[in-house]
Amino acid sequence: MSSLRVDSRAHPCLVAIIADLRDRIRAASLNGRLGEVRVPETSLNEAARKLVALERAIERRSSQGAAPAGSPVAEPCSQD
Repeated sequence: MSSLRVDSRAHPCLVAIIADLRDRIRAASLNGRLGEVRVPETSLNEAARKLVALERAIERRSSQGAAPAGSPVAEPCSQD
């Protein structure tokens, strides 16, 4: 398990990454390229785990009455 915390501003990027990985897995499966499925599946599982952890942390903070210091401006995900 990674000790790095995911910044709450990364939520939209994680959602986009998960959608892209699902598309890649689906395309590889449909085209019979089963060897290209394992790595994206591993990445998908890790991204999903991080998203769940992030959403739980956000929920925990909001249920504790913690007010955000300010509304962060969500920057678009870089497509490097």
